[in-house]
Amino acid sequence: MQCYNITPHIAFMIAIAASPSLTAEDTFSPYVDKHGNILFPTGFRTSMVHLGSWFIPHGEASGFHDVYTEQATITAFRKTGKFPDGATLVKELRTAKTGHYTTGRGISYATPKLKEWFVMVKDSHQRFPDNPQWGDGWGWALYKPDAPEKNLVTDYKVDCLGCHIPAKQTDWIYEEGYPVLKEN
Repeated sequence: MQCYNITPHIAFMIAIAASPSLTAEDTFSPYVDKHGNILFPTGFRTSMVHLGSWFIPHGEASGFHDVYTEQATITAFRKTGKFPDGATLVKELRTAKTGHYTTGRGISYATPKLKEWFVMVKDSHQRFPDNPQWGDGWGWALYKPDAPEKNLVTDYKVDCLGCHIPAKQTDWIYEEGYPVLKEN
């Protein structure tokens, strides 16, 4: 018997094929319901690909920011230079500590303590124009470790967009932090 590694996205696509109650529009994203509610992508660390990391040494957002996406997103981006419709980006923030090691002094490393997750879902068709968590081509979400079922974003323009203004020309994403998008 051969075993296959089925990711949540593939499992969702299989469910769509097997279910007469799901429509083609439901294939947009397994992490978005018909009302535009973004669901936290549990299991993303093993079902998605690590895009890159940022280290923020000081401030409220300090720590390690590890970013994940679907393999299909990377493949599509390499072909087109754009994030495909339904692409999911998950940024996980962890606290950091610093220590002295044989490789050097003052080495920073991620700890097990989670701070929060940011999730973005690409929406090139503006499916949810009346939902304040959606706009500028993306769905925007923020989750805390003590309540991963609750999106804390109430208005993406207020809660999210400010941090992304410098990346407006690259579809609101800091692409320079993700060299895997450019590798062949």
